[in-house]
Amino acid sequence: MKENSSKPWMNTALSLDARADLLIQRMTLDQRIQFLHETTGANHWAAGGRVPGSLGGDGYGIGIPSLGIPALQMVGAGVGVTNSGRGPKGRSTALPSVLAETATWDPKMAAEFGTVIGKETRDEGFNVSLGGGLDLVRDSRCGRNFEYHGEDPVLAGTITASELRAIQAQGVIATAKHYALNDQESGRPWVSSNLGVRAMRETDLLAFEIAIKESGVGAVMCAYNRVNGVYSFQNSYPLNDVLKNDWGFKGWVMSDWGATHSTVQAALAGLDREEHDSRYFGEPLKQAVNSGLVPVSRINNMVHRILRTLIAVGAFDHPLVIKPIDAQADASVAEHVEEQGIVLLRNAGEQLPLGPSGLHSIAFIGSHADAGVLSGGGSSEVDPAGGNAVPPPVIPGAPSPEATSFYRTVVWDPSSPLRAIRALAPRAIVKFDPGTDFTTAAKLATACDVAIVFVSQLTREDADLPNLSLPDHQDQLIERVASANPHTIVVLENGDPVLMPWLDRVSAVLEAWYPGQHGGEAIANVLFSVANPSGKLPITFPKGESQLPRPHLQVPPPGGGYFDVNYTEGLKVGYKWYEPEFVS
Repeated sequence: MKENSSKPWMNTALSLDARADLLIQRMTLDQRIQFLHETTGANHWAAGGRVPGSLGGDGYGIGIPSLGIPALQMVGAGVGVTNSGRGPKGRSTALPSVLAETATWDPKMAAEFGTVIGKETRDEGFNVSLGGGLDLVRDSRCGRNFEYHGEDPVLAGTITASELRAIQAQGVIATAKHYALNDQESGRPWVSSNLGVRAMRETDLLAFEIAIKESGVGAVMCAYNRVNGVYSFQNSYPLNDVLKNDWGFKGWVMSDWGATHSTVQAALAGLDREEHDSRYFGEPLKQAVNSGLVPVSRINNMVHRILRTLIAVGAFDHPLVIKPIDAQADASVAEHVEEQGIVLLRNAGEQLPLGPSGLHSIAFIGSHADAGVLSGGGSSEVDPAGGNAVPPPVIPGAPSPEATSFYRTVVWDPSSPLRAIRALAPRAIVKFDPGTDFTTAAKLATACDVAIVFVSQLTREDADLPNLSLPDHQDQLIERVASANPHTIVVLENGDPVLMPWLDRVSAVLEAWYPGQHGGEAIANVLFSVANPSGKLPITFPKGESQLPRPHLQVPPPGGGYFDVNYTEGLKVGYKWYEPEFVS
């Protein structure tokens, strides 16, 4: 583009840095401060996102039309673009959990995963994708492990880099989060995750380093927790020393929502933008500049990082155009990722694959497998194309009818394994039992050639599991069915490792994770060898909580308050902890 004398920053022949600096020269201090915090704050959420200019995503930063600066339209997108109940913008493709993506061990699959997220983020009008979870699995009970990429920093960093690069190739800004050591949900605003510098750099921060350097990601989101006693958002060591100086990160650092607690300390430590409201980076930041506590050069650097990133992804030169998503094509990708991410944990006597010609009857049991497949809960929950297959009960106190997905008990993606199995075995009699009555389930299993038991474990943001046992007496269900039929297959839908006391008494086990938009079809394809179960575990399944580095989940003290979690295992994350040579 030729230089425009009134808007010289639109000259694409200039460098990204030069264009950003030209813009900053035209911005008043008020305009710059305005760009460093959430515009509407809590009102944005309470009003269902229907504030002027907002698309109803997770965050919104007002643009400056006179300068051609677009608004920041942010949306959660860890496993697909979230609806969050805050705007009538339709439904998105529910991808399998991030653990399923990582279980493929395939950067090409991660790129397909990221491409769907990037396209749907863009087509729904958003320019910032809030996905890219990178916290290593240090506690197997963490409610957000399904959003993260496992326990190995090299695997996690490599898969995430491919995903983030693909998101940004679609013209939107990707995010790496939660920086850093947000390894449990219990007491996350008060916990201090304590770990030595060497261990931190060679494990948790290594995953971020690989992902950030290899992807060129535009934004990094800080965590709620403290790191070695200092809040992540105002901790100069990980932000300034490591991220910006050692790694040369050129993008911007945002807080998690409502996770900012200071102005001067946060600004000087490396936080560039406050999300959720303007309590600290609004008028207090302007006052800090005017009093000399925060230099204008720091403000300019904060704004520069955001503008440069917007220019880099094409937000200035190629404005977004809202259009319908390609639901069919994107669901096909979701199915493919799930097929490649399913892990065959047991296959005694070559029970699998099933042969449709030799099967006369199949007992299908448990976990709403007649209707859909389970998804994880919290802010990453996707309102799937086709709607919730099992409508949740009304939750007292939840805003209704526009309840955010964060309040919902559970969402089941509308992909029926039962229907998919019947399509692949048309000559077999396939009967379903909900699994709520063990006697009737066992009776059905006895009468059939094969019994397939679906079991599930719901995990979600803001809550950790009390233990790794399957809830709702599902272990007993499996025991009863396996006693009734030696050809029992278990399909796991879960976000954390589970204990399997019945493992030696069933013939086959499939780890399906949270399967996503076409999860039912993917599971059926693996059971009948339409697809090969080539996934490999990205996390370790212990035999009991006593084997964990911290057998008892550490929670806030009675009455609340700060507390510490000391990662004394240090470098021995995940499988390194369990290997005898590492723990002898």
